[in-house]
Amino acid sequence: MRKEIIILAAVILAAIVAFVVGSNYYRSSIQNQPVATNGNSNKAAINAEALVRPDSPTLGPADAKVTLVEFYDPECEACAAFGPIVKKILNENEGKARLVMRYLPLHPNSMKAAIFTEAAGEQGKYWQAQELLFQKQTEWGQKHGQPAAAPSDIDALFEKYAMTLGMDLQKMKTAMTQNQYSAKIERDKKDAQGLGIRQTPTFFVNGRPLARFGEPELRSLIAEEMAK
Repeated sequence: MRKEIIILAAVILAAIVAFVVGSNYYRSSIQNQPVATNGNSNKAAINAEALVRPDSPTLGPADAKVTLVEFYDPECEACAAFGPIVKKILNENEGKARLVMRYLPLHPNSMKAAIFTEAAGEQGKYWQAQELLFQKQTEWGQKHGQPAAAPSDIDALFEKYAMTLGMDLQKMKTAMTQNQYSAKIERDKKDAQGLGIRQTPTFFVNGRPLARFGEPELRSLIAEEMAK
């Protein structure tokens, strides 16, 4: 009986080890697998243009060793919470990393917020506007379980933010009323859909998708690319 117990314990231990090794290999293979153009892993890796467009807002040198691409929604709570972490990582790798922002509007007011951010960018205030909208997200964003704010209320808030940033108010109003930049934002959304992205924020590091969202995972992937 004692011998049978020892054999059974050995079999269980071997199964546990095989499971752990298999799980680690699976996560590693997912992390290193290139994204396909249509979700088919047998296809070639995505065209770099689907990640970085010539007019995409960027922060950091163009020749940086690591390019971090983030698909985000200005109204996304997780994007707002993770924003300072991304900037901190970028500062820690100053000169060696650049950040590229892409839009994926999924909330009621996110398209208007993205247009506002682009309008601010035309006046040299892109990053300030992005940070301000994140900070004030509870004012203009739709809260869970509550109806969206009236468009006129959102417009009034954005005018207030424009004045806070020292923007040309008339230029901003024109951009908002004429839906300027909407084609760019819709293009970003189409690129995201082509990449199979369904939630924000979603990150790519030198074209490699972040398989599991989190600060340690993002730092680890960036460190891997830096070490190459």
